[in-house]
Amino acid sequence: MKTTLEIPDAVFRRAKARAAEQGIPLRQLVTDAVIEKLERPAAAEKPWMLLAGGLRSLKNETARIQRLIEEEFETIEPERDE
Repeated sequence: MKTTLEIPDAVFRRAKARAAEQGIPLRQLVTDAVIEKLERPAAAEKPWMLLAGGLRSLKNETARIQRLIEEEFETIEPERDE
């Protein structure tokens, strides 16, 4: 399928040069890049999600630790009835 893309000049020049280095047409380089992007898991688009998503299982543990901290502070500084 033919289409028209508008990309920045600097990106076009880099892509054209990379295609020439690899000895492939620019359309092949662009096709390969699009396929690679589509096959990548969504989380890989946001590298920080790999870390944050990996900590999801610790949510309950974090809540447990927070309760323990609050209980300890309660023994140190009991609430006062005023």
